Amino acid sequence: MSLPQRIVCLTEETTETLYLLDEQHRIAGISGFTVRPPRARREKPKVSAFTSAKIDKILALQPDLVLGFSDMQADIAAQLVREGIQVHIFNQRTLAGIFSMIQLLGAMIGATAKTEQLIAQLQAGLSRIQQSAAEFKQRPRVYFEEWNDPLITGIGWVSELIDLAGGRDCFADYAAAPGAKERIIDPNQVIERQPDIIIGSWCGRKFRPEQVMARPGWDAIPAVQSEHIVEIKSCDILQPGPAALTDGVSQLQQIIKRWTDAQ
Repeated sequence: MSLPQRIVCLTEETTETLYLLDEQHRIAGISGFTVRPPRARREKPKVSAFTSAKIDKILALQPDLVLGFSDMQADIAAQLVREGIQVHIFNQRTLAGIFSMIQLLGAMIGATAKTEQLIAQLQAGLSRIQQSAAEFKQRPRVYFEEWNDPLITGIGWVSELIDLAGGRDCFADYAAAPGAKERIIDPNQVIERQPDIIIGSWCGRKFRPEQVMARPGWDAIPAVQSEHIVEIKSCDILQPGPAALTDGVSQLQQIIKRWTDAQ
């Protein structure tokens, strides 16, 4: 069986996973948005954004597999398929989906044993987070803002991680919706749901707590009154891969712990 030797990763989470598996030699090209691990930006050609890609540059790399994510990259995938390139589009939106992605990627490259070890390490880390959260006396209401115009609340895996870390997602009822359009909320809904903590992660744009605090009527929100308004970088929490299961959830728990310690 011939395993992929020249893989182009159109998003960061597959790049990070391959590095964690010590299989980075298979990576021929990466997304320009990749920041994890930092060395990837120095070592690998950047051939795509998120919804666009340099098709000629990808073809010049002669990949035997291109990995993408979601319907947002369907047009890129279609162009590559027409050029005879083998493409796989992942679509993970939950913690279970992230683990399935890692498992399938490991199988694709014939690294099943190393992949199972990585999955066990990630699951053990989440178990430690959950055990720590069980010691909290209160579970704060958390509003996670993925975008500010319009307001978009957190996707499935983020909602699950908030719960694991010891909080309660104010908009858990929206989290199952796969697309951002289905997670658009009205500012008044945030006021009504009274979050104790507001976490912003504006998809690469710098989060502005002062803008959040200045929104009309938001001075009635507990999180604004106590100034529990914090940023988590999107590369740490909004990539559906190892980053969210390690740095992302750890930051969530630190934020929640600071709130519980202040009560």
